[in-house]
Amino acid sequence: MQGKFVWYELMTNDVPAAAAFYREVIGWEAKAFDGATAQGSAYTVFNIPGREMGSAGLMAITPEMAQNGAMPQWYGYVAVDDVDAKAREFAENGGRVLMPGTDIPGIGRFAVVADPHGAVLDVFKPNMPEGPLPEEPPPMSPGTVGWHELMAGDGNEAFDFYARMFGWTKGEPYDMGAMGVYQLFAHDGMDIGGMMTKTPDMPHPFWGFYFVVPEIDAAMKRVTDGGGTVLSGPMEVPGGAWVIQCRDPQGAFFALVAGKR
Repeated sequence: MQGKFVWYELMTNDVPAAAAFYREVIGWEAKAFDGATAQGSAYTVFNIPGREMGSAGLMAITPEMAQNGAMPQWYGYVAVDDVDAKAREFAENGGRVLMPGTDIPGIGRFAVVADPHGAVLDVFKPNMPEGPLPEEPPPMSPGTVGWHELMAGDGNEAFDFYARMFGWTKGEPYDMGAMGVYQLFAHDGMDIGGMMTKTPDMPHPFWGFYFVVPEIDAAMKRVTDGGGTVLSGPMEVPGGAWVIQCRDPQGAFFALVAGKR
């Protein structure tokens, strides 16, 4: 499982508003989590209707986080074999450990890390009850994450770094002209995302996630009707899918992908 994105989490300053927005835009259900969290805070789980397995989580930015500059943002969790060892490896290779290994009772252990240019994600080792895991939805099922994208401080350096950290391999490179090369990356032989050097107008490197919806134009209307902002698109991408990039009403960046316009 090492190197696989296994969870996504939105930190926001208005949980009820964010829950309502994503329920409408993506079609998730939002349910309170009745277990313990690492921060001891309330937690909301987004589910695809009809599936018990959650797709993503939602929690409030704490006052301490806000004092340290935390803003609404989506984070991805990547599975690793040893959270503490991987956090040390990030630090030893020029990255940083923003939150050391921490247990979530009955769920697993995680750490918050940043790559050498400052893009943040979480490394995670689950500690779930033994037994078969629920079957994952097919690729490009509505409510799942269809793509992972890094706007990097330096695209080439970022790929080399993450290849060392997670064993990701190179997929197809796409020449984006003046914007540079968009490099696909793969886990276990399957393309799961792309990375490139961020453009000068982007304030800092970051990870972005593309949530799958049935049709992009209808989803775009739901974004704007719900108070969000469409930053770019609709744009057709290789393979025939359509994407838009957005900000939710609280300011968190997210993106949508659909097989139909």
